Amino acid sequence: MDVKADHIIDARNSYCPGPLMEMIKAYKQAKVGEVISIYSTDVGTKKDAPAWIQKSGQELIGVFDRDGYYEIVMRKVK
Repeated sequence: MDVKADHIIDARNSYCPGPLMEMIKAYKQAKVGEVISIYSTDVGTKKDAPAWIQKSGQELIGVFDRDGYYEIVMRKVK
């Protein structure tokens, strides 16, 4: 699935809960329908970000293993 992100947060080399906090900040600034992508090298983000996305009722587009980091992609739905 190839989705273009409206917002890209590069949180590589920061540690939990930093990447998740950056994603939440971007979510609050995004408009409904926009796609947010976060890059993280912290393994905890791979689990924590999707859990927050689900809990907050947003759409998890995917969690991808990239070359040396994870990319978590979500869509703001409300």
